[in-house]
Amino acid sequence: MSDLADLYRDVVLDHARTPHGFGLRDGAAAESHQLNPTCGDEVTVRLHLGPEGAIEGISWEGHGCAISQSSASILADLAPGDSPEQLRSRIAGFRAMMRSRGEVEGDEALLGDAVVFQSASRYVARVKCAMLAWVAVEDALLKLG
Repeated sequence: MSDLADLYRDVVLDHARTPHGFGLRDGAAAESHQLNPTCGDEVTVRLHLGPEGAIEGISWEGHGCAISQSSASILADLAPGDSPEQLRSRIAGFRAMMRSRGEVEGDEALLGDAVVFQSASRYVARVKCAMLAWVAVEDALLKLG
C-alpha cells in the first residue's frame, strides 16, 4: 500500500472513530439536513456564528460510512474562524477536487486534511459520501442569507 493510501486510511479512520464537532449544539444560526439516497448516509449540520459573523463552529450529527463521517469531522475542524465567504471558497475547492476524478490536486492550505479525499474522487459513490456534510454546510450558508 502506498504512503498516500496509508495516510488516507489513517486520517479517515481517526476522524470516523473520534469525530470532531459531533453532537448538535443549541444556538445555531442555520441548520441543514442532507441524505444520500444512494447509500442511506445522513447528516444534520448546524452553523454557529461568533459576534462578528465569522464561523465559530460547526456541530453535526449523522450516521453512515467512515468517509461521510470523517469528512464531516474534518470540515468541522476547518471552518472555525472563516467568514461565510471563506467557507464557501473552501467548499468550492473541495467540490472541484472531488469532481475531478483524481485530476485536480487539492490545495492543502485551503482544504487541510480534506485533501486526503482526493484519492476517493475517482469513485462516484465515494464522492457523494465525502460531499454530504459539505453540501449540508453549503445549504446552511444559503439559509444565513
